[in-house]
Amino acid sequence: MENYYSYADFMKAMAQTKKITEAEKLLNDIYLDLFLKHVHRSQQEEQLMTLIDEALDNHDQKAFTRYTAQLQTLNYEETE
Repeated sequence: MENYYSYADFMKAMAQTKKITEAEKLLNDIYLDLFLKHVHRSQQEEQLMTLIDEALDNHDQKAFTRYTAQLQTLNYEETE
């Protein structure tokens, strides 16, 4: 799911006036990729929060530590 789009690629597509649809396609791909990443990350966070709650309810310190570490990693990756 990792797609890297550069500003240069977008500008190249925009410069081709007869191919304005190429620029629109690229922009749509960028927005779609960002949206899917956001949805995937939200689902992962929600799942981890549920697992953390269950670990707390069950007094399972190992599971709690593992899931909180995964949540911290997920949050760290978001800030990069």
